This record gives sequence, C-alpha cells and structure tokens, in this order.
Amino acid sequence: MESASQDINLNSPNKGLLSDSMTDVPVDNAAASARTSAPESLTLAEEEELRSELAKVEEEIGTLRQVLAAKERHCGELKRKLGLTPLDGLKQNLSKSWHDVQVSNAYVKTSEKLGEWNEKVTQSDLYLSASNTLEDWNEKLTQSEAYKKTQETLSQAGQKTSAALSNVGSVISRKLGDMRNSATFKSFEDRVGTIKSRVVGSRENSTDGLHSLPGAGDKPPQDNAPF
Repeated sequence: MESASQDINLNSPNKGLLSDSMTDVPVDNAAASARTSAPESLTLAEEEELRSELAKVEEEIGTLRQVLAAKERHCGELKRKLGLTPLDGLKQNLSKSWHDVQVSNAYVKTSEKLGEWNEKVTQSDLYLSASNTLEDWNEKLTQSEAYKKTQETLSQAGQKTSAALSNVGSVISRKLGDMRNSATFKSFEDRVGTIKSRVVGSRENSTDGLHSLPGAGDKPPQDNAPF
C-alpha cells in the first residue's frame, strides 16, 4: 500500500501511474467483490429486501421522468397556442425570482440593516456638522457680491437679447411695409396687373374666335350639279 500511495502522490514524478501490484489485480474480480461485499450487520434477508426496495424506487423514478417529459411537452403546446414566447417565460421567471429574493429572510435582514445604518449616519454628529457646513457655504455663496453680480449680468443679458430680437422683428416688418409703399413696388404691381389683363383678354378673344367657326358636327355643303 505504501508503494501505491507513493505512485498516486501528485508531487511524485510518477504521478498518475499505478504500481505493478495494483495493475495485476483483475478489474472484473474487483468489481465483483465490491458488488458482493455487504455490511456485516445486514442479514441476507434484509439485503434482499433492500435490493427489492431499491429496484422499486428506481422504477418509480423512471416513471416520474416519463410523466414529467409528457407534462413538459403539453406545457410547451399550451404556451405555443397562447402565443407565449420563451422571452415571456424568462420575464416571468425573473419576476418570480426577484419576488422570492425580496421576501427572503436575507433580503429583509439586509434592508433592515441598511435602514439602521442610514439612520445612524444621518443622526451622527459628523453628518449633521457636514450638512450644516454645506448650508452655511450655500448661504454665503448666494449672499456674496460676486453671485449677485453674476445673476444680475445674466438677467440683463437675457433682457437685452429679448429686446434685440423684438427690434429685429419690428425692423423687418417696417422694411416690408416701406417696400410695398415704394414707387418701384407699385410700378411692378401695375406691370403685373397689365400683363394679367392682357393674358385674360387674349384668352377671351381666342374663345370668341372659336365660337364663330363652323362646328365640327356641321356637314359641308354638297354639290348637286351633275358631272
């Protein structure tokens, strides 16, 4: 046994190799001796009874596996008919898992511990002192001359921008009105009106000319003179 343990030792240069004494033992005989060896405390009748019960349990396990496979196929068919995709099942599983986590004792205890730590931190002298210091800095900053000047500058800049945009709109409107009242624009309007009246008059004259011509349905005069 010492030589076998030395050969199996991982630190040995011959690790993974079996000794000659172990390889000489037939595998079948070793398996047969392992199967036939039974605890000395069991009688033959008890051993037979246990083997019979084991066979029965294994048979029941096989039957349950077949029933489970049939149930899974039926469940898949029902999901397919309902239009449920694997993604929907994954969402349901995640929701159920998250709910189970939330109601678990570990999660509840952790939440309670975090609440206690938060309360202790917010009620601690260091936290209160830091909070008061930040409030003092904020008050001093808002009351400082630099802050007030910056706020006034931004407000004046916004007012000036709004006034400039309003002036630009007024100037554009006034320029458009002046342009419409100018002699050039009126002369252009008169020319456009003259051209329009000429076009309309020419269309009316052409229509009158068409009405004076013989219709397409009139028959031409027949010459009844003999040849």
